[in-house]
Amino acid sequence: MKKIICLLTLFFCFTIHAQYGRRDSNQIGISGGITQMDLFSDQFNAKPEMGWTAGFSLRGNYYNDWQMAFGMHFTQSNFSLQPLVGAEDIKYTLSGVQVFLTGSYMIIENHLTVEIGPVLQVNGKLGIDEKDKLKFLKDSPLLTANDIVDVTKINGNIYAGITAGIKNVRLHVAYQYGVNNFMNNLNKKDDLKLLNGDKKFKANYGILSGMITFYL
Repeated sequence: MKKIICLLTLFFCFTIHAQYGRRDSNQIGISGGITQMDLFSDQFNAKPEMGWTAGFSLRGNYYNDWQMAFGMHFTQSNFSLQPLVGAEDIKYTLSGVQVFLTGSYMIIENHLTVEIGPVLQVNGKLGIDEKDKLKFLKDSPLLTANDIVDVTKINGNIYAGITAGIKNVRLHVAYQYGVNNFMNNLNKKDDLKLLNGDKKFKANYGILSGMITFYL
């Protein structure tokens, strides 16, 4: 995963340099904000938790009232599950990088746009505290918390949001929905499926984010 992130970062930095050198209508943005991640599954009853996101973007005019935005965000999103025994929830952390390409319709130029587009997410395994790894899950009592951390590493999301502010500072509120089975990688392990009651692992995630972007 580290190699993929390095390659994406180099590509993005090269693109920024090339676009900045042209001095056209493109704007370079630096963003940061918070996320809230939820898990949609018939089996796992997840609790949304707060996380963060930060990154870079390019925004430029495309045609009439339409703009295109391309960017890369580094994320750390969280959700939690209940243990079989004990009151303290088990917190899971999903760290990764997202590359997005969105179309933006300008309702009010430089002030208000609506956006939609695809997101490619590359992430690692879910992270949990060492003290929680051997705890059994309430939603699947034969599975430990550590049994389900090896999730799908490459995911596709649909992004929709709204952007408001002034020319150089804007607030973004957006929602992403993961279209593929986030836990499909677990289905490749027969021993885990057996512990899961011989049922298929299936879950999709949703990520709500609020960010502020400063355009250079």
